[in-house]
Amino acid sequence: MLELSAATLVGKGLHREVHVHPDDDSKCVKVVVLRGEEETRREQAYYRFLQRRNIDWISLPQFYGNEETNMGPGAVFDLIRDDDGQVSKTLAFYLDNLSSTPELVESISQALIKLKRDLLEQNIITMTLKPKNIVVQKHRDRLRCLIIDNIGNSDILPISSYVRFFGRKKIERKWEKFKGLLSKKFTNQSNAKKIISNI
Repeated sequence: MLELSAATLVGKGLHREVHVHPDDDSKCVKVVVLRGEEETRREQAYYRFLQRRNIDWISLPQFYGNEETNMGPGAVFDLIRDDDGQVSKTLAFYLDNLSSTPELVESISQALIKLKRDLLEQNIITMTLKPKNIVVQKHRDRLRCLIIDNIGNSDILPISSYVRFFGRKKIERKWEKFKGLLSKKFTNQSNAKKIISNI
């Protein structure tokens, strides 16, 4: 059984906590802490669907199944880290700090453009795209955006997961809502506005 504690905690959402895997620091463990079982089931079912499709995992951490922990069942994923070994920070963190790092505007814009392109090319469906659920990995001389939460399709008939035409329509709609969310949240930040207009 994996022993999780405050010392292994790296992130916390409304329903789940994320911990560094005690036996492998290249992986993390997601555990439910408050009524997140349905979200977890949906996410894992979709990850298994993507595994069967053999996607290339450019924009998502890989899923490795579940392990028992002292906090209940834990879902094991890649833990996204920068080149220096630090856990990659969220897009929200970078957008909040663009006034001190204006040189990152173009790099973040390009990383988000590539993220959208990959979602479309591989027909990867998400729930709500949020800046706190996207991490920005410093990878060699480039930045890469990966979605770490809210993956899946909650439609009763998930035709968009199987038919690319409908998948593209859904992904485009989600992306426009994402841009709208960013516009509202970062309305007074000129550098963030540049990124939003670019993507």
